[in-house]
Amino acid sequence: MTIFKEIVDEEFLTVSETKELLADIEAERALDEDRELPYELARAIDHVNRFAVLDPEEAQSLVDDLQELEKVDEPTAYKIANLLPRNRDELRSVYAQQRYSLSGDELDEILDVVAQYA
Repeated sequence: MTIFKEIVDEEFLTVSETKELLADIEAERALDEDRELPYELARAIDHVNRFAVLDPEEAQSLVDDLQELEKVDEPTAYKIANLLPRNRDELRSVYAQQRYSLSGDELDEILDVVAQYA
C-alpha cells in the first residue's frame, strides 16, 4: 500500500519572510507555557535568525528586480535572494543544475543587482 501526498499549494519565500512567519509562530507558542517548540521548529527558527540578512521588503524587492532579468526565473530569483552570492563562482553554483550556463556578462549583471541590496 502506497500513500501519495498531493501538493495543494506552493509559494516561494525568502529567508527574511520565513523569519517573520516563524517569529509569529514562536510568539503564539510562547503564550501557551505547556507547549514546547518541536525540535524541527526550533532548528528552523535558529536557521532563519542566523541567515536572514535583508528585511522582508528588501528581499522581495530584490526578487522582483532579479525576475526582470532574462535568465532568472522565479525559483532561481528566490535562491539568489536567499544566498546573496558575492562572486561568479557562488552564482554559478545556483545555476549548476540548469541545462544552460550563463556568460560572464550575464553573471555580472545578476551580481550587480545583488550588490545593490547586500
